[in-house]
Amino acid sequence: MDLNLSGRHALVCGASQGIGRAAAHELAALGADVTLLARSAPALEQVIASLPRVSENQRHGHVVADMSEHASLRAQVEAVANGSAVHILINNTGGPPGGPAHEASLEAFQLAFNQHLAAAQVIVQAILPGMQGAGYGRIVNVISTSVKEPIRNLGVSNTIRGAVASWAKTLATELGPYGITVNNVLPGYTRTQRLEQILAERVAATGESIDVVAQRMLVSVPMQRFAEANEIAAAIAFLASPAAGYINGINLPVDGGRTQSL
Repeated sequence: MDLNLSGRHALVCGASQGIGRAAAHELAALGADVTLLARSAPALEQVIASLPRVSENQRHGHVVADMSEHASLRAQVEAVANGSAVHILINNTGGPPGGPAHEASLEAFQLAFNQHLAAAQVIVQAILPGMQGAGYGRIVNVISTSVKEPIRNLGVSNTIRGAVASWAKTLATELGPYGITVNNVLPGYTRTQRLEQILAERVAATGESIDVVAQRMLVSVPMQRFAEANEIAAAIAFLASPAAGYINGINLPVDGGRTQSL
């Protein structure tokens, strides 16, 4: 199985923590040059220092950017791509706050749309020429199992994640002839700051202890545990590899079997 990413350049969004950080580590371990993108320079510098280097020629870097500032985001990503063509894009952005869809403000939907779908479109347009020129591209969007089954009390997130999934499926059809694949990884409950946020919101809403809330969530997970970030990252890294060259336009749940639909 060809998992070798030597000579490939990966841009990983939301790489300062959680799934993004774990994905950056896995891609680097397979030989890729990795550029990290997030809002905090100190956090990114810490991640870079921890990334593996499997060859002397391997180079890692970072860019500080805000996914909601599209003009600046485009300029910074274009500068990265002009320096070294990007072959792998990991679209990964923290989810919107929880709450019912019918109570969410219009501004909440607009903000989430801008931070997720619009920002992803900006980045893809900035790096696409390099992928086309190389005849190799992997776009992996880290979204949510809500694409298959909406999650209660995550109204804005359910809506926007679904839009990103449809965008990705459309791109998969358009970009396949160039040797570029577009796939979505759908994490289940994963030990990240996002899970901590969801647990805290449910504790606040119910008045129950965090242990009770966590156990209630795990009732729906056949594996009876939360995922670790590196388990999601392993799926991301596989989809980014040459071995996954004929996998295109899919939603891949990595959720311990929690999603009930096929």
